[in-house]
Parts: sequence; C-alpha cells; structure tokens
Amino acid sequence: MEESRKKILEMLSSGKITVEEATALLDRVDDGGEASKTSDDQVEEGGEKTPRYLRVVVDSDKGDKVNVRIPLSLIKTGIKLRALLPENAANAISDKGFDLSGMSDLDFRELVRALSELKVDVDSADGEKVRVFTE
Repeated sequence: MEESRKKILEMLSSGKITVEEATALLDRVDDGGEASKTSDDQVEEGGEKTPRYLRVVVDSDKGDKVNVRIPLSLIKTGIKLRALLPENAANAISDKGFDLSGMSDLDFRELVRALSELKVDVDSADGEKVRVFTE
C-alpha cells in the first residue's frame, strides 16, 4: 500500500494527475482498492469509462461563460461525512430543512452509474445554452 501512495504522489508532483485525481486515488488505496489506474483508464465491468466529474457549462449570447467541474469523489466524501456527524448536529441540520438521513444508505457506485446517464441540454430562445453532464 505504501508503494501505491508513493506512486500517486509522484504522478501528482510530475503533473500527470490533478489534485482531485490524486485525492480519489489515495481514497481508493485507503479503502483497499487498486490505485494503479489513473482516471483515463478507469473502466467498469461493462467496458464503459467511469465518470469522474459532474460538469455544468453555461454560454450566454452576451459572452458570459460558466464552466464548473465537480469531482464525483466529493459525493463520496459527503456520504462519509454524514456517518461522522453527531446525532445532535444531524438534528440541527435537519431543523434547517436539510434531510441527510438517507445519505448513509447511498451506494456510491450505483449513484455514479446513474449520474453517468445524466445529460441535460437547454437552449433558450435568447441564445443561452446550459449543459449538464458527466465525464
């Protein structure tokens, strides 16, 4: 395991992977998964590439542009954080309208598979375009 961590850190320092990718790979090592794969060669059983990011792209006819790339590993971190919240903190969050009770039951891999099918394309009449997808 220590060799895998070292290899990941070397790839990060040489610029072969991003900080987000290194974090996800280190999480896999800590979870006992195989860490020798980079995001470019992560493949599911069906031969399809596993998405790593949720993307939101907005282009306006006025030249405004939004390009957001959210690591899906953030979702996994959120699931883990819910398990660490003390009961009184979870209740306080719930009192503010955020129900986190179902998060600990989420299957991260199943969620990523569902998100991989997500594709939203909006073209407004005034020339604005919104795209939401995974990559």
